[in-house]
Amino acid sequence: MTQFQTETIPASNQAGEPVIVAQDVEKWYDNGFHVLKGVSMNVYKGEVLVVMGPSGSGKSTFIRTFNALEPYQKGSIEVDGIKISHDLKNIETIRREVGMVFQQFNLFPHLTVLQNVTLAPIWVRHWPKAKAQEVAMQLLERVGILEQAQKFPGQLSGGQQQRVAIARSLAMQPKVMLFDEPTSALDPEMVREVLDVMRKLATEGMTMVCVTHEVGFAREVADRVVLMDGGYLIEENTPEAFFSNPQEDRTKKFLSQIL
Repeated sequence: MTQFQTETIPASNQAGEPVIVAQDVEKWYDNGFHVLKGVSMNVYKGEVLVVMGPSGSGKSTFIRTFNALEPYQKGSIEVDGIKISHDLKNIETIRREVGMVFQQFNLFPHLTVLQNVTLAPIWVRHWPKAKAQEVAMQLLERVGILEQAQKFPGQLSGGQQQRVAIARSLAMQPKVMLFDEPTSALDPEMVREVLDVMRKLATEGMTMVCVTHEVGFAREVADRVVLMDGGYLIEENTPEAFFSNPQEDRTKKFLSQIL
């Protein structure tokens, strides 16, 4: 299999500067499995990029290299002009600027919702507690769960917990938000409330990279949709072209299984 090379950039982003520049990224796991095979991709300011692909395609691993949660062995990744390397200072800087929302909510169960959201701004950005709480309350209102501020995560539904996780990431005022299948652990009726928050972020101009199989969200919100498989970037295009007129046989087969 060869890597699909042509990059189609939406007209709205053609003149923009890339926030993330990944070039020829290669990664092997400790067991020798070659999970990323020369993947190159730019993410532009204000863009919503959706990454799709079958299980084991490398999509989650790839976006986790964007904030150094996964190391890579070859190639290069720059986030806002800072190269991801083994330099711990660079990694700390990048993680302050790149928020991430996982499949599991990863909230601290012994802390209230408000405490979960204020923890990083107080300890990492060194904000006064009053400022952190003010911003946190604004964010909880923004994601629609202000009334849950004093509750503990275990008292919330899955959808509410994921919205807390989004607010927690936004509290660090990141330049980029990464979403790794944020609705996959939710009951179907809770998926919409999380996607609605993500749609709102997109309309507000947040730069977002989303690993998801939510086709409706991708069609409506994404600027570009990417397919990965076998560690390669197979195809990328605008949502209309990606879903209506895929160019690669692998893309056609994947879409036939999910549409």
